[in-house]
Amino acid sequence: MSKNKIKYHYHHMGIPTNTVHENERYSSRFKMYTADAKNSDFFIQWHRFEKDSPLPKLLKTVPHIAFKVENLDEAIKGKNVILEPYFPFEGYQVAIVEDSGIPIELIETKLSNEELLDRANKKSFLYPDVE
Repeated sequence: MSKNKIKYHYHHMGIPTNTVHENERYSSRFKMYTADAKNSDFFIQWHRFEKDSPLPKLLKTVPHIAFKVENLDEAIKGKNVILEPYFPFEGYQVAIVEDSGIPIELIETKLSNEELLDRANKKSFLYPDVE
C-alpha cells in the first residue's frame, strides 16, 4: 500500500484483551502484557493492560494494525500522533497515530520478525525487567 510517497507494509495486528494468555511478556514501563497468537500466519498479538497503564485509552480499547515504513518521521508528518516516536529496543522505532478513530502503529526497522521476537525477550526500554 502506498500513499503520499509513503509505502506501508503490513506488520501485525494488536488486539486488546482481558484474557490471560500463555507466554505473555510484561512491560512494567507501559503496564501491559503482550502475547503472540500461536499458529497465526498474520502475526496477531494480544495486549492486556493494567488499569493504570499510561498508554492512550484508544490503544487500550480498540484493535490496532501495524505497518512498517521506511521513514517514520515522514510517515507521521501531519498525522494525529497519540504516542510519540520511541525505541522499544535497538533497531526498532515506533509511533502510534490515530486515523478515523483507529490506532495505527507505524514501525521503522530493518530487523526480521525472528530478530524482533528475540529482542522482545531481552532487557530493553520496553521490557526493562527482563533478566
